[in-house]
Amino acid sequence: MKNIILGLGLLLMIFQSCDSNKKASDAPKSKSISDLSIYHLPSKWTNQDGKDIQMKNMKGKVLVMVMIYTSCKSACPRLVADMRNIESRLPKDTKNVEFVLISIDPKVDTPERLKAFAKENQMEGDQWTFLRSSEDNTREFAAVLAVNYKKISPMDFSHSNIISVFNNVGELTYQQEGLNVNADETVQKIIEEAQKS
Repeated sequence: MKNIILGLGLLLMIFQSCDSNKKASDAPKSKSISDLSIYHLPSKWTNQDGKDIQMKNMKGKVLVMVMIYTSCKSACPRLVADMRNIESRLPKDTKNVEFVLISIDPKVDTPERLKAFAKENQMEGDQWTFLRSSEDNTREFAAVLAVNYKKISPMDFSHSNIISVFNNVGELTYQQEGLNVNADETVQKIIEEAQKS
C-alpha cells in the first residue's frame, strides 16, 4: 500500500511539472527590439514642453516623423499641412500613433519657439510632439531618415521632404517623399501598424 501511495505522488508531481511547462510556453512573447530600431539611439531630445526624452520613451507607438524648421516659409508649411492631413484621415478610434516634428534648426527652434509654433498651427493635442537636440544628434537622426539638409543662408535651409512611418518597435516601415502627394498609402500603412500595436 505504501508503494502505491508513493507511486501516485510521483505521477502527480510529473503531471504538475508538465502542466507548468505548458503554461510557460503558452505565455505571449514580447516583441524584441531589432538592431534597426531607433530605440537604440542614445541621443537626447527636448520637446516643446522643455522635457528631455529619448526615442525609446516613445516605444510602443507608431511614429509618423518629419524634419522641418519653424522659420521656413516654403516647403515646411506644406509638410506641416501634409502631416495634419494624414492625422485627420485616421479613423477616430486609432490609438498609439504619435506625430513627431523634428527641428533641423535647433539654435532657433527652442522649446518655447516649438510650443508657439504648435499653437500657431493648431497642433497642441497629445498626438503632436516637437523635438530639438544638438546639431550632431540632428545630423545623426537625419541620416536615419535619409533626409539631407544644408544651410543656404543665415535663415534658410535646403532640405528633403520626407514623411517617415515607424512601427511600434521603432523600425522604419514606410516613407512618403514630396509635397502635397497622395497620402493614401501612408494613411493605410499607419492604420495597419496601429492595428498591430
